[in-house]
Amino acid sequence: MKAITVRQPWAWAIIYAGKDIENRSWPTSLRGTIAIHAAKGLTRSEYEEAIKSFPRRYRKEWPAFEGITRGAILGLVDLVGCVADSKSSWFQGDYGFVLKNPRPTKPIYCSGALRFWNLPPDIERKLKRLV
Repeated sequence: MKAITVRQPWAWAIIYAGKDIENRSWPTSLRGTIAIHAAKGLTRSEYEEAIKSFPRRYRKEWPAFEGITRGAILGLVDLVGCVADSKSSWFQGDYGFVLKNPRPTKPIYCSGALRFWNLPPDIERKLKRLV
C-alpha cells in the first residue's frame, strides 16, 4: 500500500476536518486507497501560521500543538484524482490530489518519506487490522 507524508496540522485535517485536497507541486496518476502519514517535523510558528488559514469551523476541534500526533500513520483515504484547479477551499498551488472517504485509525508510528512511498509489510498489516 502507498502512503504519503503530510505536514501537520494538514494531515490531521485530511483525516478529521474534511480536507479534500492535498496540495503538491507535482502531479500524480496514482489512484486508490493510500495511508496518510503525519510528518515528524512541526515548529510552533508553523503550527500557529497554519491556524490562521484553517477554516474557522474546525479550529475548536484542532489538537493543541503539544498533543498533535507526529511521525505516525493517522488513517486511510481514497485518492480519486489530480487537478490543476479546484473550487475546494483547501486548494492552493500547482496540483491538488483529490481525496475522499477518510478513515481514521489509532496512530501507527513509523518513519515517513518524500513523495509516495510503500508501507513496510508489518505496518500495512497493522493498519488493515485497525481500519
